[in-house]
Amino acid sequence: MRFLFKLLGLGALALTTALPAWAEITLTDLKGRTVTLADTPDRILLGFYYEDFIAITGPGGIDKVVAISRTPWAEWRPMQWEAYKAVYPQIDALPDVGDTESSTFSVEAAIAAKPDVAILAGWQFDALGEGIAQLEAAGIPVVVVDYNAQTLEAHLASTRVIGSLMGTEDRAEALARHYESMITDTIARVTAAGGAPKKVYVELARKGPAEVGNSYGKGMWAGVIDLVGGANIAKGRIENWGPLAPEFVLAEQPEVILLAGSEWMNAPEAVRIGFGADAAAAQQSMAAYLTRPGWAELPAAKSGEVHAIYHGGARSLSDFVFARYLGKVLHPEAFVDVNPQAELAAYYAKWLPIPLDGIFVQKLQ
Repeated sequence: MRFLFKLLGLGALALTTALPAWAEITLTDLKGRTVTLADTPDRILLGFYYEDFIAITGPGGIDKVVAISRTPWAEWRPMQWEAYKAVYPQIDALPDVGDTESSTFSVEAAIAAKPDVAILAGWQFDALGEGIAQLEAAGIPVVVVDYNAQTLEAHLASTRVIGSLMGTEDRAEALARHYESMITDTIARVTAAGGAPKKVYVELARKGPAEVGNSYGKGMWAGVIDLVGGANIAKGRIENWGPLAPEFVLAEQPEVILLAGSEWMNAPEAVRIGFGADAAAAQQSMAAYLTRPGWAELPAAKSGEVHAIYHGGARSLSDFVFARYLGKVLHPEAFVDVNPQAELAAYYAKWLPIPLDGIFVQKLQ
């Protein structure tokens, strides 16, 4: 099909033209770039947003992936990777093009995989620099999507871009509308709750309490905190992500602490939550953070508002669940009838081929 999309800022994409299936596809990606393909691609290089791609493309979508950036999936989310490998064993044999975060991305490996298109995250596109021109010179169009921006507009646009590119527009539209309805409901509840914003501190809990992990001033968890009416103490102090000084955190007296955990099997001090996580072990690793100087006296610790939250849940089509979890923490009466765990399980049951098996949010007891 031929589709022409016009992206207004990061607004929704509008279908304007439809021609027979043999005609080219033209769309505007999340960098505002016009990208044209001769037809629906059969060979995909997938850089990131693996679960979202699977949800949007549905059964058979993963079969079109011929290369991946493996580290962000297999090493950042190893138990999630194992869960998908059990369903799609072929992903273990996919060529690995490397990772922009560790500067190992190989344009040569990407070209050798002979994809019809490369779907990359915005941060991967930015990191590749001249590598993008090399891919395009080799006849490989690059389409950029961006869930990391953590805005409703970017989420909807990214979903519709993938759907139109892959010929699964109906599925993409259903997902986009579901996400929009959940976010709209969340905003309505927060607005109705009112009240003074509570101070929130979020830290990437990978390194353990002895070393300060990243916080987020913009995008990702910062976007989630903003959405649900929290006062992010990192806002204005950090451009995107980076550590906050311990003295600053103590001085700010956060009322809610979020420890962003994941399945970091090679980080023994990390807060390990996610697929296959153990509740008792997660409690122990969370409690260790309160041994930091001054932390036991913080308002969040005294009131029992220290929470672990799955880092893999941010920048995804299921992140509305984590927004609603935090919304319930900040505005319990407004979200009294909301069960985030049940909503996440329902999302997986409807859109993804694996069951939800693990711990994805947890309050320190």
